[in-house]
Amino acid sequence: MKTDRLMAFTDGVVAIAITIMVIDLHVPDTDSWQAIKPAVPLLATYALAYVNIAIFWINHHHMLATASRVNGRALWANLFLLFWLTLMPFVIRWIGLAGVTAQPVAAYGVVTVMAAFGYILLERELILAEGTQSRIRAVVGAREKEWISFALYGLGIPAAFVSPWLSISLYIAVSVTWLMPDRRFERWHNLQQSEGRHAPSR
Repeated sequence: MKTDRLMAFTDGVVAIAITIMVIDLHVPDTDSWQAIKPAVPLLATYALAYVNIAIFWINHHHMLATASRVNGRALWANLFLLFWLTLMPFVIRWIGLAGVTAQPVAAYGVVTVMAAFGYILLERELILAEGTQSRIRAVVGAREKEWISFALYGLGIPAAFVSPWLSISLYIAVSVTWLMPDRRFERWHNLQQSEGRHAPSR
């Protein structure tokens, strides 16, 4: 299977997940700025979830653009990742109903940690599909950044029962480190373009 079909399918699912999230935001009943104040925590968590989904999508795009082959196991790993990303609207709605409290914030952490695991799993399956000459293996190396992010997301789950805002701070910290697209893939693509420009013509 070509990678462009997998990218197109993922693009569609991510777009739907983001659309469902914004639909769940309730519009204030009046035109007063004070009416928005109670919704600020929900808007903040929505923004965080939006950024998290965007980060997964951007890095997924770079990784698939680098991959040379997709097999059945990689397809299932991608579906596993998308399953958890599509649960983002569910936990955002729960936070909207219950407020920034321990259980829904911890649930948000479970969704993000499983999505992070899904991304790592997809990365692994794409590497195995490509074999010993895997482009992705050469780019990502030991994947320290992925595993550190996975650990911090996981730490955010018990932290929610100490302070929900402490937990959200951990989620934000991970997001900040990934705001820029994965430079490992960017460097690889820039190198390929440079080599292509300097290749002798035939």
